[in-house]
Formats: sequence, structure tokens, C-alpha cells
Amino acid sequence: VEIDASNIGIGAVLMQDSHPICYISRALGPRHQALSVYEKELMAVVHAVQTWNAYLAHRPFVIKTDQKSLKFLMEQKVTTPFQHMWLS
Repeated sequence: VEIDASNIGIGAVLMQDSHPICYISRALGPRHQALSVYEKELMAVVHAVQTWNAYLAHRPFVIKTDQKSLKFLMEQKVTTPFQHMWLS
């Protein structure tokens, strides 16, 4: 799953053997546009995993993002309401 976020939207591509299978994107409203880039990328991950749960559940998969700090997501203390909601 390759994900990315911008100031106005989030998106993801479901890949298999380096070939795209499915695309999703979503515009961000004013409330979500105010989030940090880190939180927008996290929102994109959550949106993709929820959308493609039927394909991803019970199998290992890799999430690719340009937001390197997400690598340490599970090691950090949850500090914002959005992070707490998405990781619960």
C-alpha cells in the first residue's frame, strides 16, 4: 500500500507485485487541512487499511510513505486526539 497526503487531500494505491490494483483518494475539509503532515499521512494509512480491509486482513502487507517519522508510530506515546482515535 503506497500512501501520500497533501494540504488538500489524501490518497493511496493498492499494489501487488509492483503493479497498481486499486486507487483511492479523499479531499480534506478545513478541519483536517489544519492537521500536521504527519497526521495527514497517518489519516491516509488508516483510510487505506479500512477501505481495503478485505484484501489486507490476515496477510502481511507493507505500507510505503514518504513520511519517515511514521516508521516509529507504534513506539511513540500517542499525543493528539486524532492519533489516539486512529490507533485505538
